[in-house]
Amino acid sequence: MKGIILAGGTGTRLFPITIAVSKQLLPVYDKPMIYYPLSVLMLAGIREILFITTPHDQKSFEKLLGDGSHLGCKFEYAVQEEPNGLAEAFIIGEEFIGDDRVALALGDNIFHGNGLGTLLRGKINIDGASIFAYPVKDPQRYGVVEFNEENKAITIEEKPQKPKSKYAVPGLYFYDNQVVELAKKVKPSARGEKEISTLNQMYLDKGKLEVGVMTRGMSWFDTGTVESLDDATEFIRVLQNRQSEMIGCVEEVAYLHKFINKSEIEIAVQKYGKSKYGEYLQSLLAP
Repeated sequence: MKGIILAGGTGTRLFPITIAVSKQLLPVYDKPMIYYPLSVLMLAGIREILFITTPHDQKSFEKLLGDGSHLGCKFEYAVQEEPNGLAEAFIIGEEFIGDDRVALALGDNIFHGNGLGTLLRGKINIDGASIFAYPVKDPQRYGVVEFNEENKAITIEEKPQKPKSKYAVPGLYFYDNQVVELAKKVKPSARGEKEISTLNQMYLDKGKLEVGVMTRGMSWFDTGTVESLDDATEFIRVLQNRQSEMIGCVEEVAYLHKFINKSEIEIAVQKYGKSKYGEYLQSLLAP
């Protein structure tokens, strides 16, 4: 399975913060936002990842992340000229995906929870599609899953004015290779975008969509507003300082999954210098 991280968009809900910098490069406590979805895909065992950015932000992402070799990964970059919807990511990434399955992570979504890696690695060989549902207070902001009395998903609507449930779809999706051709069939919605909910409904209509409800042990943040960005920052700060474990540390994920060895961690320690991030990586080398 390959991975795509969609890091485009203009971030207008965060203006003026995002006028001069990509939303996905903003700090969430002690690291750039993009580190969090990247660490999630790496937790799933995915090492080939395509970053889709706006035209003017691509060089900044390349400067931050490079070609991925320092993490034992392979990174590529592509551009989404206009914010035409999430489903367009599979059309832009068609050549990159090739004959493989693919996971899509949104660059402004943060996930954390015990057993997350095991949960994600169970999606690698998906036949069809797999998404998640998470209970929220404001489902009208998201794609919304409606369940029947047997807890089976029956509809998925994008940003409905009158949501049929409280279950939003977080920005993490797993698909088989059919997704590329199905994405080409998605017609723009009234908002003028190729909606990911339309794509998921296609899989649902085929009986090929798996929807897992995230349990209370899982945390999800969509950092698209100032309030949610602040909430995510506070969550990361409190958890890291209480547990002495870092969330979203991509070098640590790479090291624990044997993508890299101690020598790469030593190089990273030199790169990050005397920062808390560098000190944390140094602690991984302690006997």
